[in-house]
Amino acid sequence: MRALAIVHQPDAGPGVFADPFTAHPDWELVPWMIADDPEPPLDPDRCDAVMTFGGAMHADQEDAYPWLADEKRLLAELLADGTPLLGVCLGAQLLAAAAGTDPHRAPAPEIGWFDVDVTAAGATDPLLAALAPRFSAFEWHSYEIPLPHGATALARSERVLQAYRIGDRAWGIQFHAEVSAQDVDEWILGYHSDEDALALGLDWPALRDRTRERIEAWNALGRGLADRFLTCVAASVRAPS
Repeated sequence: MRALAIVHQPDAGPGVFADPFTAHPDWELVPWMIADDPEPPLDPDRCDAVMTFGGAMHADQEDAYPWLADEKRLLAELLADGTPLLGVCLGAQLLAAAAGTDPHRAPAPEIGWFDVDVTAAGATDPLLAALAPRFSAFEWHSYEIPLPHGATALARSERVLQAYRIGDRAWGIQFHAEVSAQDVDEWILGYHSDEDALALGLDWPALRDRTRERIEAWNALGRGLADRFLTCVAASVRAPS
């Protein structure tokens, strides 16, 4: 079985979501740096699943990043075909846009650790149920996702929607369950490249210390979420049409 990982920048790839693929030898994860290569390394229509990850760009910046429009079209096609999908942060915003909603700037960014409440629907969801009723999540985003029409809200922070499901094969999560210890350290040290982090007056040493204390448990949570996604995909492949 093969999954395509759409990557928007080198330090925002699959992270610990790649680990379950090592544990399941019947799975292969194939990365695609879409900003560098307009052609995927394998046909997305022939993939068993597609995951799309984060990035410093925003979902509505198609003038600066023309490939964003191409990715939205691809995700819309995959949604229509019933391909299992998982979007993270920017990827979740692009997936929501492909489903017909318009991600936009949030009233305030979320950068750091924030409490997230799992909804009643999330408490029975195959990916999110294990996180109910509440968990603390690492966030780094300035945009929010309106719930796509017909989608199910799975988790929310005090400020924004944090997770949703479209049908029974596509999920979006706003929080960074995938981020590795190395990547998150680079994000924090490079916070000055993010205008919103600068405007917040981010206390990066405090965030770095807090993250180092929490990252091991957070990575375990992320691996579990990714593993449950693979389980859902395998079940959908086995299910009769």
